[in-house]
Order: sequence, then structure tokens, then C-alpha cells
Amino acid sequence: MYVVGTAGHVDHGKSTLIKALTGIHPDRLKEEQLREMTIDLGFAWLTLPNGEELGIVDVPGHRDFIENMLAGVGGIDAALFVIAADEGVMPQTKEHLAILDLLQVKNGIIVLTKVDLIDDPDWLDLVELDVRDSVAGTILADAPLVRVSSHSKEGMNQLILTIQDLLSTVNPKPDFGRARLPIDRVFSITGFGTIITGTLMDGSLQIGQEVELLPEGIKVRIRGLQTHKKKEVVASPGSRTAVNLSGIDASLVHRGQVLASVHKYQPTKRFDAYLQMLISSTFSLKHNTQIKLFIGSSEVLSRIRVLGKEEILPGENGWVQIEPVTPIVGIRGDRFIIRIPSPGETIGGGLIVNPAPQRRHKRFSEEIIKKLEAYLQGTPDEIFLQAVQDAGIGTFEDLSKKAKLEKSTILNFYSDLINQEKIYQLDKGEVEAKSNLLVCSSHWLNDKKTKSITILDNYHNQYNLRLGIPKEELKSKLKLDPNVFVAVLEVFQSQKIVDAVGNSIRLKEFIPSLSKNQKSQQESLIKSFEESPYATPSVKDCITTFGEELVNYLFAEKFLVSVSNDVAFLNEHYLEMQNWVISKIDSTGSLTAAEFRDKFQTSRKYALAFLEHLDSKGLTLREGDIRRLRKTSR
Repeated sequence: MYVVGTAGHVDHGKSTLIKALTGIHPDRLKEEQLREMTIDLGFAWLTLPNGEELGIVDVPGHRDFIENMLAGVGGIDAALFVIAADEGVMPQTKEHLAILDLLQVKNGIIVLTKVDLIDDPDWLDLVELDVRDSVAGTILADAPLVRVSSHSKEGMNQLILTIQDLLSTVNPKPDFGRARLPIDRVFSITGFGTIITGTLMDGSLQIGQEVELLPEGIKVRIRGLQTHKKKEVVASPGSRTAVNLSGIDASLVHRGQVLASVHKYQPTKRFDAYLQMLISSTFSLKHNTQIKLFIGSSEVLSRIRVLGKEEILPGENGWVQIEPVTPIVGIRGDRFIIRIPSPGETIGGGLIVNPAPQRRHKRFSEEIIKKLEAYLQGTPDEIFLQAVQDAGIGTFEDLSKKAKLEKSTILNFYSDLINQEKIYQLDKGEVEAKSNLLVCSSHWLNDKKTKSITILDNYHNQYNLRLGIPKEELKSKLKLDPNVFVAVLEVFQSQKIVDAVGNSIRLKEFIPSLSKNQKSQQESLIKSFEESPYATPSVKDCITTFGEELVNYLFAEKFLVSVSNDVAFLNEHYLEMQNWVISKIDSTGSLTAAEFRDKFQTSRKYALAFLEHLDSKGLTLREGDIRRLRKTSR
């Protein structure tokens, strides 16, 4: 599951575009609808042609609401950079582009809207050239461009396919088993209580799980989960998620807080960062300047300590320590934006390299600067881990090449990464002797685990009487190569997540069980067999009356025993007939079909079906019109 965000100048058609794509108008506030202007974040969703679900965050384009926009773009996988064909590049177009660049939103599509208002094709070509000039040198320099009209629907199919193609190259959100959801909306519903929404940045959430609201550390429990208004048992990383919380009033929850796994994150009031100043900034960043910090969905007044130089000029990079007035939740690699409070202006952004330094650094210490530069580049184990995370899965040899590290160097920390469950080796063996062993990141494996649990849970709910999903179907839904699927399945079995039953896979705790209606049907079916125990209803008729699912369940659970394609008996009557056959032949030496028929007052059809079944089972041997016991059966 992925999340796409809009970006662009006010009134360039972002919300109308989302309505045309999804059928959902993202402007939820009455004031937004009256003013025909997005003020706060809006949300919608879409299922792509390949079945992938997509959440969409619609952000305000007006300069007065740029800070609301920043609360929505932090967790997106890709951006729809919207520019109206009748106006072209405008001031907030440039500011939104700068923000996407600072946040390194590497996946984007430029959407040229309102093309139905332009009659001259040459004008559209000129606008497109101007757009390309504006994005040159930015993260969107090579982004595809699609011309659309939200009113005539021109270009919409092409846009959807372009989104699908783009997201097929995007890695899923990491899953390190430590859920983190920056809250961007809070409300309450009568009878349910407090609801929060956000994009799940890491880890998964489950109903009943205890979590905490940071930075305050308030413990709450998850009462319910929804993704795109569908109830979920587990919410996966990267999904737009609504969480129903129990044990807390909505008045105590607000945008900017983080819903997180208990004791997995430590809020901080100081962090080290590598900062990039916008070349368009009208402001030079001096030491001890007060700024507004935007990270995740939070907005916090902060003070910046400039390290290694007196000030950072527009267009320059530099090292800083940032001290928010209230704690924030951030980890190494998180990106952020800074703005000056008044007059409001985005001046830069950066990357957290150390989320919790113990103390303030000496501003002009060369040793400190060298240490921070090492943090930025990463240690060999961090570089290899990043290579595995970027690839998701690969052979040890390919991942070594991607990290540009020698095998001997990797072997110094390889076992530690496995023991810390940051990476998994899916194949058995030693990499010293065999470099083509499969290795994956923990978030890749957890993503497959979460998807498997969801697929199996949905399958069990839909087919509650089946033993499990066919292996081939699960492999296809997970989109895994056969060798990878086998290796992943072995891991999930060893972790006691799933069981293999014949050629089917089921959740470990799943047991086929009858619904109330199915129990009533079972009683009716068994009663019909008891009323005529030796001339039973045909299997075909049973399936027509009671359904194939119930009939197959009764066979699987040994309530019924099949003796031919269309003849079956209750297990107790089957055993009774089998025992009589053995006893009869033991006492007289042989048995005819007529004798069997007369004993059980049945027809020749049932007698022959049962006796031929015993022949195929190896219990009896037919000789002309009589049957004897096989010697090996005695």
C-alpha cells in the first residue's frame, strides 16, 4: 500500500483532480467548500488497475496554509506536482517544489491540469517547456509529465497508469517492528470515542495492542483499525490508517503527536542535523536563530545552533544542532523543514544524523565536525544495512556489490545484523562458502509477513471451512518467485505464524469452524444420512442443497467418508459396513454383492460402490462374483 500527496499553487486544481481520480472530494471542511479552497489536509483513496491500493493526501496550496501542507507531505511515497495549464508556474509552485526537494520525495509525476481551457496546442508546449525549466536540477527533473482535464477526464487513464508504473519501482515503507504513526487528524465519533489518522511510517498496528502517544508517553489501547474506511485486523506500514483509541479523550490528542509502539522511541529535545539552505531564501541562518521546525506532522518552535561556521548562507549546506522547545520524535535519516516564523518563509531543510546527542557541541570543534560527517556517511554496517533495505531482498553477492564493500568487511558484522534481526538470511548455509544465499531486510520480511497474515485472515473469513489457502495462490498474491516463496514460508513456519496442511497454508491459530447457519445445515445433512444410512443422498445432491464448502468440510473432518464420486456414508455407518464385511468373509470365506445388498437393505448401486471401494483400498479382492479378504489385510 502506498500514499501519494499533491503539491502545487492554490487554485491549480489539486482537489478537483483528486475528485476526478477517486470519486472522493478531499475538502471535508464547510469553509473549504464555501471558499473552494483547501485549508487543511484532505484524504482520498484509489485502487489501481493492478489491485494495489493507494492513499492520497491533498494539501493546501495557498501561502497562508503552507504549514498545514507540511503536515501532510512527510510520509508520502510519491508526489503529484500539479500545475494549471492556464497559469503555469506560480509562487507556491516553486515553494512546494523546494519542499519536495528538501524532503527528498524522489518519486513524482508532473500533472498539467485544466488543459481543456487551452485551445492552442503550442501554448501547452510552451507551458511544458517552462515547467521543465523550473524543475531542472531538482528531485523532479526527470519526472514524467501528464496533461489532464479533471472536467473532460482527458488524460486520466494515462495518469492512473503512470502512477501505477511509478509505484511499481518504489520500495515499501520499512517495518522494523516499531510502529510509528505521526498524527495528522483527530476527531471523535459517538459510540466509538477518539479517532486519529495518519500515515503508518514503520511497523504494524493490531487491534488490542497497547501503544503510546508521544512525546507525552500516554498509554492507550487500539480498539479498532480502518484503512480507506475498511476494517482491518492489522494495519501495514505505508498505509493511511484510522485508529480508534480507547482510554483517552479526544481533547488530549492533537496533530503532531506520534502514536508508537511502547518503549520503542525516545522523544528528544536536541538533535544533530545536516542542513541545506534554499538558494531562494531571503534569510541567512545565524547561530541561535529561532525557527519553526516541521518534522512528521509536528510543528515546533526551535532554536538552531550553527556548528563550524558563523552562519549558513542561502544555497549553502552546514551542520547544526536543533533544540525544539518541546520534545519531538525523530530517528536517524528523518528529514525535516525549517521556516522563519515572521514573515513566514521556508528557508531550508535537512537530515537527522544523530537524534539524541548527550550534550551541546562546541561550535568550532574539528573533532565534532569529523564525527558528524562520519554519521552522515555511515559506518560499514550501516552502509550494508541501507543497501539491503533499499533492495529488500537479494543474494549476498549482489548486496555486497550494491554496498561497495568487500565480503571480508561485511563478515565482521554480518552475524550481528542477523542476531539483531535487522536482516534475515533466508537460505541455510555459510556465506563464506556460498555467496548466492538469499538475504533480506527485516522490513521486507515483515512486509511479507503482514501481507501474508492479511491475505490468510481474509481467506479464512471468506472460506471458514477450508483448511487454508492453496500455496500457489498465496505465492501469486505475494508476488514472489518460487524459490523465495519456499524460503519465506519456512521462516514463517519456524516463527509459528503459519502451518502447512497438505498443499494449503493457514494461520497457526486457525481452526475451520461452522457458523450458526452452517451448523444448522450440517444437522440437516447428517439427519438425511441417518434417515437412510445405507442408501444415502448423492454427493451431487448434497452439494446442490448444502453447498460445496460444507460438504468438503464434512469430508475433511471425517463426518462423511466417500466411496465413489457420488456415494458417501456417515463415518459410523461406513465402519459398521466395513467391519461386517470382514467378519462375514472371516466366517464364510467369501461375500457376494447380493449378500451385502440384502444385509443392509440397499440397492445394487450402493453395494457395488462400497465393495469396489474396499477393493481399491486393498482390503478385499474380487474373484468373479465373489470377494475374499486379501492376505495382507488380515
